[in-house]
Amino acid sequence: MFLKKENKSGLKLRPHHGMCFEFYEGKGYSGEFTDHMGKIIKNFESNPNQIITVTADTDIVCKHCPNNSGLCCESQSKVMKYDNAVLELCNLKDKTTIEYGKFREIVRNKILRKNLRKEICGDCQWNSICEKK
Repeated sequence: MFLKKENKSGLKLRPHHGMCFEFYEGKGYSGEFTDHMGKIIKNFESNPNQIITVTADTDIVCKHCPNNSGLCCESQSKVMKYDNAVLELCNLKDKTTIEYGKFREIVRNKILRKNLRKEICGDCQWNSICEKK
């Protein structure tokens, strides 16, 4: 497996990235970022039982993001708003440990199937991609 556990609690994943994965179509900040994102998604599709820690902090996706300043996101206030909204709507707490497949289903049921995505992240620069799907 290409992804390694970052700790005993599993891979770190920002809550709002659970929505991003559902709409991802191979576009991103750079070739390095899109390759990395594609590998993460492929890993989770192949391993839905992968343990993750849902955390409102930099995660495995942020590793190749140009907004990652090392310890935090340069767009921290914006993405924290997204993360907190996802946590609240999904009835999850920060640092929840869960199987990726279960997290994906919660996001789908509590947010995406209720068409709440745009309320959470409609101001995201990638919104036009999500709007098409």
